[in-house]
Amino acid sequence: MALRSEKFNKKSVHFNISKDAHASFRIACFERQLSMQEVFEDFVQHILAEDPKILRMLDQLSDDKKNKVEKKFSKQDVESIFDLIENNNRIKD
Repeated sequence: MALRSEKFNKKSVHFNISKDAHASFRIACFERQLSMQEVFEDFVQHILAEDPKILRMLDQLSDDKKNKVEKKFSKQDVESIFDLIENNNRIKD
């Protein structure tokens, strides 16, 4: 029996983000020779591994949502998130 292609074991995800966020995210990925898909996959792997930093970020986002806090991330916030992901990137290893 032939093994199923990895393609069949994947799930497609679709969501909308602001045009500015998309552009900044794409640039940050490009500068690090990463695809947006690789970054999202790694982010999800951190959630699966119960990475405390990522779970705290999710908890904070949840709390902000409950309290209807609108947060605009600064460029420094975005860079910090990408640094965290890049430093713990299982894909490049």
